[in-house]
Amino acid sequence: MTIKWKVALVEDDRRLARAVATGLGEEGYTVRAVDSAGRGLDLVRQWNPDVVLLDLMLPDNEGPELFEAFRAETDAALVGISARSSVSDRIAGLKLGADDYVTKPFALEELMARVEAVIRRHRGKGGARLSAADVMVDLSEGIATRAGRRLSLTGIEFRILTALMRNSGQLVTYAQLAEAVWAVTTGPESNSLEVHISRIRQKLEQDGRSRLIQTVRGLGYRFGTE
Repeated sequence: MTIKWKVALVEDDRRLARAVATGLGEEGYTVRAVDSAGRGLDLVRQWNPDVVLLDLMLPDNEGPELFEAFRAETDAALVGISARSSVSDRIAGLKLGADDYVTKPFALEELMARVEAVIRRHRGKGGARLSAADVMVDLSEGIATRAGRRLSLTGIEFRILTALMRNSGQLVTYAQLAEAVWAVTTGPESNSLEVHISRIRQKLEQDGRSRLIQTVRGLGYRFGTE
């Protein structure tokens, strides 16, 4: 199973939200859906998604200014969803931090194509960053830091840490890590992976800092505090 991109869906139309979540899930994305701006902001703070699909007519807030509120909380790609199709609305949204904009009604295939496109663009322009706890990974620069201190990671260690952080709080199995890091499903010998994990832990835990990579015995690893 491939490590999945994380998509936060902020949409109060339950039927549409189910359809979008199901469609993206079938394409290999991990989707979490909420129905208000407040819950959406909490979700991006806690979950660190790669993409936020944001309805611009929510019960507790609406309008292009929502992009500004979400951009202040996340480096994720932002795609607006709205029944408003005027040029002025699109321009306002783009000025306030949107990466793309899709108007209702839309074909699910179009939305998925736009999600794929913003991920490619976001990675290419240096905006692809992952953060969890006090660790930050810059995918475009190949740099990882903890509490502002740069970690001296090998290429394999960087890829392992990225795979774990992309699924922060969730179990990442040995097979998932193998596919994400070595592009195979069998992976290296288990003791080789354990050695890499041990070295990453040593670098993360310098200066007495807490453990962030938890072992799920017999299954894999989870990134996050216990």
